[in-house]
Amino acid sequence: MLDWTDRYCRYFLRLISRHVVLYTEMVTTGAILHGNRARFLDFDPSEHPVALQLGGSDPKELAECAGLGQTWGYDEINLNVGCPSDRVQSGRFGACLMATPQLVSDCVKAMRDRVSVDVTVKHRIGVDEHDSYDELCEFIGTVSEAGCNTFIVHARKAWLQGLSPKENREIPPLSYATVHRLKRDFPQLEVIINGGITSLEQAQRQLEHVDGVMIGREAYHNPWMLAEADRVIFAKTGEAVTRGQVVASLIPFVEKELAAGTPINRITRHILGLFHGQPGARKWRRMLSEQSHRPNATSRLIMQAAEEIIR
Repeated sequence: MLDWTDRYCRYFLRLISRHVVLYTEMVTTGAILHGNRARFLDFDPSEHPVALQLGGSDPKELAECAGLGQTWGYDEINLNVGCPSDRVQSGRFGACLMATPQLVSDCVKAMRDRVSVDVTVKHRIGVDEHDSYDELCEFIGTVSEAGCNTFIVHARKAWLQGLSPKENREIPPLSYATVHRLKRDFPQLEVIINGGITSLEQAQRQLEHVDGVMIGREAYHNPWMLAEADRVIFAKTGEAVTRGQVVASLIPFVEKELAAGTPINRITRHILGLFHGQPGARKWRRMLSEQSHRPNATSRLIMQAAEEIIR
């Protein structure tokens, strides 16, 4: 979810669901240690619970970044061992780390020694030819010995050569049964499944086998799927929010960001899917896409687009 689940996206998603756990885009240790820390780490308090996802392979650097994440107030530090992009591989982190479980264990231990919040790992079920169930269990066992109790498992293997990141999300077949088996074989661990889940109904079925479900791109493109999550998944009662209420609640945030110099299109690009599948959705997307780049665009643009849809 690089360049997707930034703080503008997360603020918007939190208006739809109060209880889902939100994750940052993967942030590299180098970006945090040598870049603008506030840019990568700042978030609105309303985003809680929110996890910081790190990319890196140096235990000392990851520990330092985890400490900064805890200082910033994140509820969880997540290590990405699943991203297969060339850029990630060249930095020796992401999915290629699955081939070195002891290094991942060292990274987790270093972070665990630094912070008191949970340190979790997101990974694939295999990488390249290292895709046997025994190798997956060795990875889980080695990393869990370092103190990681939560594994977020993308139910596909990754090919580091020959497939693009998009193809790695689509071509390797899903194997939910492998993740279910992991939970049976490691009942003491929290196992969260990821990959190809596009509805709360599917999520509910998965929760019969695992402890949690991570939904990425579907929730981004069709964020309203999360509107029922508080009731259906978390058994929370209360009046359901409407799309109009979400828009109205977003406006003060937009105005605050505009006053701070944030271009409005950095926010509007994340809300294009709010009316996904609804009459007028195309008009909503077109108005925001075409007009948000104008230098005089204000929060009124969002209100006007919503008024065209909600009558």
